[in-house]
Amino acid sequence: MPACRLAAHDLACRRGDRVLFRGLGFALGPGEALHLAGPNGVGKTSLMRIAAGLLPPLAGSVERAGGIALLDEHPALDTHLPLGRGLEFWRRFDRADEVAFDRAVETLALADLLDVPVRYLSTGQRKRAALARVMLAGAPLWLLDEPLNGLDAGSAAAVEALVGAHCAGGGVALIASHQPFALAGLERLELAGFAALEAA
Repeated sequence: MPACRLAAHDLACRRGDRVLFRGLGFALGPGEALHLAGPNGVGKTSLMRIAAGLLPPLAGSVERAGGIALLDEHPALDTHLPLGRGLEFWRRFDRADEVAFDRAVETLALADLLDVPVRYLSTGQRKRAALARVMLAGAPLWLLDEPLNGLDAGSAAAVEALVGAHCAGGGVALIASHQPFALAGLERLELAGFAALEAA
């Protein structure tokens, strides 16, 4: 795993005429993970998009070292294709080998779904498919927005173990979730503590 780092410095975020948070900061190095916690609407997804470079902050900056793999509500898989072909596209795009493909399919219990068109997958199955795409990216920085949504207890435990293995291998994980996330050494950041009271 190449050296990696993800840090936020004095971030502020505005959505419409509302400032969601101000003065937010964190720093993550190899093997570290952070749980962004708080209710819906507090700004977890916006912060993830800022961290990924998809949304400019109102103030502050983000420091990134290493490639990024983002999991959000869009699995980035063609809904008309069978899952296997969709994942194969990303395997080739990210130049992952077939061993990595097989490992992702096995880890996330997708073998029986490879011939199923993505549009027929359940919410939890799509989530697992999107996580397989994250694995195939081979990126050290994982940005995971609500990674446990739609998963049963067994699948959730498998995802927690997957993230744990990623961090144990020197990766970084930023996890936005309104649900508890079981991971040894996981730090927690309550976004409500950075809420801005005034309008922008």
